[in-house]
Amino acid sequence: MNLSALKSLPANVWILAASQSLAMSMVPMMILVSSLLAADIAPDESLVTFPIALVVVGTASATVPVAYVMKRLGRKKGGYVGFACGLLACGLGFHAARDASFPFLLASSYCMGVATAFGQQFRFAALESVQDPANYGPAISAFMTGGLLAAFLGPEIGASGRDLLPAPFGFAGSFALSGGLLCVAIFLFSFFKEPRRLREEAVTTDRPLASIVRSPAFLLAAGAAALSYAVMSFIMTATPITMHEICGFGLADTKRVIQAHILSMFLPSLFSGWLMKRFGPGKLMLAGSLAYGVVLLVGLQGQELAHFWGALILLGVGWNFLFASGTALLPRAYAGNERYKAQAANDFAVFGCQAVVALSAGWFLYRFGWSVLLLSCLPLVLLAGVVSILQIRRS
Repeated sequence: MNLSALKSLPANVWILAASQSLAMSMVPMMILVSSLLAADIAPDESLVTFPIALVVVGTASATVPVAYVMKRLGRKKGGYVGFACGLLACGLGFHAARDASFPFLLASSYCMGVATAFGQQFRFAALESVQDPANYGPAISAFMTGGLLAAFLGPEIGASGRDLLPAPFGFAGSFALSGGLLCVAIFLFSFFKEPRRLREEAVTTDRPLASIVRSPAFLLAAGAAALSYAVMSFIMTATPITMHEICGFGLADTKRVIQAHILSMFLPSLFSGWLMKRFGPGKLMLAGSLAYGVVLLVGLQGQELAHFWGALILLGVGWNFLFASGTALLPRAYAGNERYKAQAANDFAVFGCQAVVALSAGWFLYRFGWSVLLLSCLPLVLLAGVVSILQIRRS
């Protein structure tokens, strides 16, 4: 890990990493809690993964409005709007668990997705706080290390919150704890300073969005990020149900596998920024694609606890390499005055793909089974490898 590069990063990057480490814990909490809660209150078993899918739908549908809010209000005021959406999601989730209301759970999931869309914009705020483009990789790496704390906190508050309040509150305590963490995150975020506005005079014209998204630089960056989320979300969304409801593993085992997966998503951030700077984003993307290929091999060997551990850990590593590389490449595709619409288009593509696979994961799992679900990811993994090779040749 290049410590000198990390030391040169501005305070904004670390403030964003710290606040987002708490805010991001909402999502792993929801991954664990929503499927298990939905298994008890959903009107049909095929809908048990629908709450998780709605988080992704909320993120995808909010990407364009969120970019507009950020453009109008700035990163800081826009960030507060995002935190407010997160608190609303926790309140709705509390009522869903307390009243055994599936509609309230769906509303909570959607609001959490909108809050996540705001949080995703913070990675661009981290890049905008960096003066030297050569440090984009270390900046994204440092920002994503915040997920290490979220990997532990999210599933932990999800499991411990179930018994925090007496019956019939169920998982209501999990949402209450998540809301408390969000309040701490808001306090940390208050130290964030609005990045210096990028120089608009860098270009003489503002290109149409169609011209931006057709450029090879945009297609490769967005393609890497979209494929990273599509494969990861499809497998990860189906994992808690496969383990707990189909294979009969206990909540503790399911929680630890999810924790290990989310930890593996962000632990590589300790060195992926250095690897990106040393070998280039394309080679790191290729390593992520290979990791995804090994995920399929491990998962197809069986459905014992060790298979879930191995597959989900490698799934997190592959996601980190592909997503971090795609994010670091994206600023090369637009000028300063084009950043909001380019970022919105990128996130719409990324989380739109994730929404499609998340919505279909529950149905696909119950219809075809775990092994076929894994095999269906093979074309996406091969496509990620092609995108990686094209980026290597381009650079």
